[in-house]
Amino acid sequence: MALASASATSRTSILSSHARTPLNIVAPPPSPKLQKLRAFHPFPTSGLHCNSFSLSQQARLSSSPCASPSIANSPIPGVKVPESTADTWVEFARNISGEWDGFGADFSSEGKPIELPESVVPEAYREWEVKVFDWQTQCPTLANAEERVLNYKVIKLLPTVGCEADAATRYSIDERCVGEAEGIASAFAYQSSGCYVSVWPMEDKVTDKMLEVEFCLINPQDRESRVRITQVIHVSNNKVLLKGVRVFCEQWYGPFKNGDQLGGCSIRDSAFASTPAMPASNVVGVWQGPTSTANFHSSQDKLMELMEVGVQRLVRDDSKLVLLPKQLWCSLRERENGETCSEAGWLFDNGRAITSRCILSSEAEAKEISIALETASFG
Repeated sequence: MALASASATSRTSILSSHARTPLNIVAPPPSPKLQKLRAFHPFPTSGLHCNSFSLSQQARLSSSPCASPSIANSPIPGVKVPESTADTWVEFARNISGEWDGFGADFSSEGKPIELPESVVPEAYREWEVKVFDWQTQCPTLANAEERVLNYKVIKLLPTVGCEADAATRYSIDERCVGEAEGIASAFAYQSSGCYVSVWPMEDKVTDKMLEVEFCLINPQDRESRVRITQVIHVSNNKVLLKGVRVFCEQWYGPFKNGDQLGGCSIRDSAFASTPAMPASNVVGVWQGPTSTANFHSSQDKLMELMEVGVQRLVRDDSKLVLLPKQLWCSLRERENGETCSEAGWLFDNGRAITSRCILSSEAEAKEISIALETASFG
């Protein structure tokens, strides 16, 4: 299904202000150009401040594969867990809608970057023996605040030399729809911040399944910056295998224009696939922070809001960690009960991460999805 045209923005009244809602975390002011584009409003979610919580207050979790986190009955002192409101989808629509441009790359199940097909690489790069791993991408996104419908498409642009990017040619377009009858997402969980997790069945045969679990994580310190980490998962005879990982690092460039706007050489990010992966030491250990969860196993609804459940505490080890550039990581771990835990995370600051998990049943159906703001516990 094609995205709605630019005129369709009239159907989504919340987009008329083009406002973005930052987290209540001190962040650098936006550029003068972006200050002209949008007005900021206070956001009810406080920043993550978990240093005052003592691990001696609760039993330490064992380092089991993607162990269920310990949930505190009361919030950590100094942490305000966000409350759910009826306007959550409206806030989500405001924060997710717009033109998201950046770069994307594919990685192996071990986290190795995969080169682009030689047929799309400019001859100049081949002559210079320059390897190209990144696509320049666009992701025009429009959420309807009234009907709970989300449409977006991922546009890959052919690599160019120099600033020819301003006249780049589209290589492929992948369109996705959530909330309508033709939407193929089997599960979609969202947060007012603009974060979401979706499960996309790609193939469903008698003994084999192929699905994608997509994690969209907004930088809590910069609402105009996000990453999307997608795990490509193969299920055969109830055995789950990670086939590859797809990563997009994107910036918000303005209101929805259905892909007509292109950052070109003014794009604020750069190719990242061949840059160093984050070290495992940055992510292993004890982590804790407020968590929001959506439970699909007890609901027929495929589209659910992530609801706050309190504070989680867990121990993360390096088992099956896929370490990626840009301080990103993911993992796919099987549990003893036949379930599988798909996880992705972004270390957006020293000792501070935004993470997400999707628990899949033994039939590879989404059971539970969660997003957490975590702080590392040292000492």
